[in-house]
Amino acid sequence: MRTLAISDIHGCFDEFNALLKHVKYNPAEDKLIILGDLVDRGQRSKQVVEQLMNMVSEWNVVVLRGNHDQMMIDALNADEDVNWLNNGGYQTVESYVGLDFFEEIFEWDLYEQAKNFIRRHFKHHIDFLSSLPYYYETDTHIFVHAGINPYKEHWKQTSDEDFVWIRERFYNVATGLNKIVVFGHTPTVHLHETEDIWFSPNGDKIGIDGACAYGMQLNCLEINDAGYKTHYATKGSR
Repeated sequence: MRTLAISDIHGCFDEFNALLKHVKYNPAEDKLIILGDLVDRGQRSKQVVEQLMNMVSEWNVVVLRGNHDQMMIDALNADEDVNWLNNGGYQTVESYVGLDFFEEIFEWDLYEQAKNFIRRHFKHHIDFLSSLPYYYETDTHIFVHAGINPYKEHWKQTSDEDFVWIRERFYNVATGLNKIVVFGHTPTVHLHETEDIWFSPNGDKIGIDGACAYGMQLNCLEINDAGYKTHYATKGSR
């Protein structure tokens, strides 16, 4: 059985499906793990969420929570809007209510109408995102959106906020764990100046966010009996 890890889809629906096709994903034989950030910035967040809901139900795919998923939940459930809108929420709203919904001028009343539409017609999406766990653990790896807090006595004491937001305090510090942490959130171009998957020098971390929503690539880390393989899809991949 292969383990396939993908992170930070960010509404890049076509690239996600091109990547699954490229790696010849077989749900009967492969364990697929999505490391969060299903939504925002890309144009087809609704379709990504819908597809992954079906994949979880049909094939027991593991989907974790990312900071953008949390921002969407907070905006729709608690009216914490500004952070979401400043980080790609516009595109997500438009994926649910129609492209170019806001045209060229943002109107707050129109945005509130759009949120109410999503609440009424896509409550199952909100409930799905709200149910997502923060990490997934195997005998050899820990999968998480942003990282773990290496200063905690046990990594599971990491706060929910750090699981989805942590950066330098995680990837610049040795974890001291006997398991490898696979994470997204921080684009790999900030870790080694290329969008390809990053393997930390001491071997305790693997970063896989290829910044697809910024026009780079969507990465997949394959873990198999022989070790690792890396795969990616870019704009226009089929």
